[in-house]
Amino acid sequence: MSGHSKWATTKHKKAVVDARRGKLFARLIKNIEVAARQGGGDVAGNPTLFDAIQKARKNSVPLDNIERAVKRGSGLEAGGADWQTIMYEGYGPNGVALLVECLTDNRNRAAGEVRVAMTRNGGSMADPGSVSYMFSRKGVVIVPKVDALDEDTILDAVLDVGADEVNDLGEAFEVVSEAGDVVQVRMALQGVDIDYESAEATFMPSVTVSLDAEGALKVFRLIEALEESDDVQNVYANFDISDEVMAELD
Repeated sequence: MSGHSKWATTKHKKAVVDARRGKLFARLIKNIEVAARQGGGDVAGNPTLFDAIQKARKNSVPLDNIERAVKRGSGLEAGGADWQTIMYEGYGPNGVALLVECLTDNRNRAAGEVRVAMTRNGGSMADPGSVSYMFSRKGVVIVPKVDALDEDTILDAVLDVGADEVNDLGEAFEVVSEAGDVVQVRMALQGVDIDYESAEATFMPSVTVSLDAEGALKVFRLIEALEESDDVQNVYANFDISDEVMAELD
């Protein structure tokens, strides 16, 4: 889920709990398979695969699972599925725009599960293009806060490799770039020994919808219902929640 940055960061940390770990692991493994299929199984020559593996490792996916996913994706081991990326568009409660990114081997199943989750939780499907124009594809690198690390230090490291801005999320920094520059940004941080939590291309909204506590709960319920589908990889939304509302929800 991506929307209000602080909430996205909080949810990322809460995602690695035993109750949902299996579903999270499955999504991370899919990303590795697809990256290996598209760019080959050599991590040194496939930065997308490198980042997918790093994200899996940081979320405690067992190394055996990672290695088998690379082999399946690169054709060295049987059993890899023909994963297809499909993006569905829709609206949630309070007019919140939603992009639902699926990675599936069955388009009909994915479409049906997304539609059911939408209609049962106050959402509605939208025509292709009617929502996506409100989002831009961006690269985002999350950098945990550690002693003596500040925005200026990070900006100095990444300004010459395409970074657009550095945002303080509270417990971490968010480095935003064009999607095609995310690998260079990540490598620049590594070059000066700055650790990062994740590096990936994502969708960021150009306009946002402010939500009160009641509206936020409705949107969260819809997003959680969508994420229950094994085919759903990511849900992007353009909601914004104030710190006061976040405190009330906590």
